[in-house]
Amino acid sequence: MTCELVAIGASAGGVQALSHVLPMLAADYPRAIAIVVHVPPRRKNALVKLFSEKCRMRVKEAEDKEPLRPGTIYFAPPDYHLLVETDHTLALSTEEPVNHSRPAIDVLFETAADAFGPDVTGVIMTGANHDGASGLQAIAGRGGTALIQDPATAEMAAMPEAAAQACEGAQILTLDEIAAYLADMVEP
Repeated sequence: MTCELVAIGASAGGVQALSHVLPMLAADYPRAIAIVVHVPPRRKNALVKLFSEKCRMRVKEAEDKEPLRPGTIYFAPPDYHLLVETDHTLALSTEEPVNHSRPAIDVLFETAADAFGPDVTGVIMTGANHDGASGLQAIAGRGGTALIQDPATAEMAAMPEAAAQACEGAQILTLDEIAAYLADMVEP
């Protein structure tokens, strides 16, 4: 059985949004979760420690050439793009920033769409720019599922609004609804 993927992108206010959703998922969650949060370069990534304490799933910083495993949350390291290869391994890149960001959500989402096609769910959360909009459109275009945090509930509405404009078929959900949707994706 192939491992399916949930790809999540967040920026300003993202730690709070992720803190609302990720702890709701079971330790044996049958999908891998890859996350890009815009974090400043040259800073130690505090996200892994923070979410390891909050979540039942395994939480780690993504490593180059690492195979995706169900039940694991992978955070992009600071100052590296996080990519998904067609063999369902992760890759790290120091290529130029995209949308003024490295890691960039669009890079993760576009490579995830290529690697997983309809077996990827993309989630855009709060943020102050438009990173992730074209990537979410790529996920939807390959038959994947597109979820967007309701801009009215986001700390910063710009990113969800840009994603909603780029990806008209996306579902607009509150954080509670996103958590329930992701949890309900688990087949009995």
